[in-house]
Amino acid sequence: MNSRKVVSLRILLLLVALLGQKPLNAQKPLTAPDDLLLATMEKELHRGQSELAKQDPAPYFASYNVTDGESLVILSDQGGILTSTRSRHRAADVSMRIGTPTLDNTHDQERFSGITSGQLPQRDDPDAIARVLWRLTYEQYRKARQAYTNVKTKTAVRAKDEDDSPDFSQEKPSTYIDKTPSAAFPEQKAWEELARRYSASFRRYPQVEESVVFLFAEKSHSYLVSTEGTKIVTADAIFRIMIQAETRADDGMQLMRVETFQFSDPAKFPSEAEVAASVKKMANDLSALRAAPLAEPYSGPALLSGRAAAVFFHEVLGHRVEGQRQRGRDEGQTFTKKVNEKILPEFLSVTDDPTLRTIAGMELSGFYRFDDEGIPASRVEVVKDGILKNFLMGRLPVKNFSNSNGHGRAQSGLMPVGRQGNLIVTSSKTIPDAQLRSRFIEEIKKQGKPYGLYFEDIQGGFTLTSRDLPQAFQVLPVMVWRVYADGRPDELVRGVDIVGTPLTVLTQIAATGDTTSVFNGICGAESGSVAVSAAAPAMLFSEMEVQKRKYGDTRPPILPPPPGATADKGGKQ
Repeated sequence: MNSRKVVSLRILLLLVALLGQKPLNAQKPLTAPDDLLLATMEKELHRGQSELAKQDPAPYFASYNVTDGESLVILSDQGGILTSTRSRHRAADVSMRIGTPTLDNTHDQERFSGITSGQLPQRDDPDAIARVLWRLTYEQYRKARQAYTNVKTKTAVRAKDEDDSPDFSQEKPSTYIDKTPSAAFPEQKAWEELARRYSASFRRYPQVEESVVFLFAEKSHSYLVSTEGTKIVTADAIFRIMIQAETRADDGMQLMRVETFQFSDPAKFPSEAEVAASVKKMANDLSALRAAPLAEPYSGPALLSGRAAAVFFHEVLGHRVEGQRQRGRDEGQTFTKKVNEKILPEFLSVTDDPTLRTIAGMELSGFYRFDDEGIPASRVEVVKDGILKNFLMGRLPVKNFSNSNGHGRAQSGLMPVGRQGNLIVTSSKTIPDAQLRSRFIEEIKKQGKPYGLYFEDIQGGFTLTSRDLPQAFQVLPVMVWRVYADGRPDELVRGVDIVGTPLTVLTQIAATGDTTSVFNGICGAESGSVAVSAAAPAMLFSEMEVQKRKYGDTRPPILPPPPGATADKGGKQ
């Protein structure tokens, strides 16, 4: 996926979140473990560096990034197991740069020439591992050499870019080794039984057409060594439950609800009563949505819950302050020249802090110690009192921002770019949430509107950042309510998306609540899918626009569920 369309989804069936907490800038804990994989990586990297130095052109930088771990994936539906797989994986990314940091093979459209990936032998056989690394290294050298030739040719004939920043920043090497044992891996049969019981809960609700329970566990060690002297080993673990349920309205609109639980220790699993309560709420929500009227296009006052506001800021602001979106002829550069200018109301500030492990006791998906380029994670003050101050930087410099601030991120096999981690919105002008609703109704009356829209939950969205497309966003709400000015009960509606442009909508925030809520999810962009979090208080907008959502015309099932399908079979729920 290129930078023209950046997509954030609340749920994917793959999540790699870096959990645990250690000092980020200190060069400890540093040990010299008896680690054959690390030793083999270092030996082969330096052997390749020595040999390739004899070539013309020679690389000026190379690195090996290896992920070594195991995972457990279980899918269950209606009390039966669809998939149950426990696997071991060991994958390597070989990165290489030819030329100079000022201009190298990764310049502009050749960005993805900087990496080659492949699977490594799972057994600690140094000869086998070295052989595969050798092959990947040479494949990457050939790719980088051809790309560098292309870069030099294009640079000679193209007009000069407005931002002629270097292609690679100069950074201090990091050394950090932590192989602390993490929580015990769950027993597969026990998790299968949990999945069966969780998914069987949906038998009580015939209105739910499709449902799935997804249990995911992953433990891994990440290794990074580079010719600059970086040597990093981190231990990571994630355990996650995702529950998804769907139904269809009579007019063909597909309706979906999702709930997730995430933790760093399987001992923190939610109780079965807690899961059953979530299932019940999801089923009740779907029933209500099926009966809800279609909403109409609207522009007027809107209130976002804290979680909805967090997703909204991730989409509308977060992607546009990622560093790489500030340079290049194809980028819209919404905020590039607005540093030290007001872009939000003065009572709002925004930071991105991947060093935070939790907020109010809730674990954050966007936590990590080092980014995928070996730079220590750091707190970045993006907006201070409404004034834009900084961007989220990897090792691709932009004008006036020449160094990384630890936000270079990517999924395995893709080149890192500046990405969000834990995006946190804070307010110096809060009012109690109950009063915020009263303020909302006052704003509806003031504007002479019959109602305003309350967005209880948002599942994701996308934003357009390419300058050959409208600089717009589309956010996908799930639970939307009409709040009437005359005191009528709130009315659930369906079938609308939030649309707009960032420079306009961000100035319409009138007030915030006093309770921060957290969204955990997966964000997709040109460097792949990475784990992210966002946190924000509820927000009142004086104006927000929605449009009708496109949907199909498939009818709901004609036949009822099979006899007995709604009864619990074989055990307590």
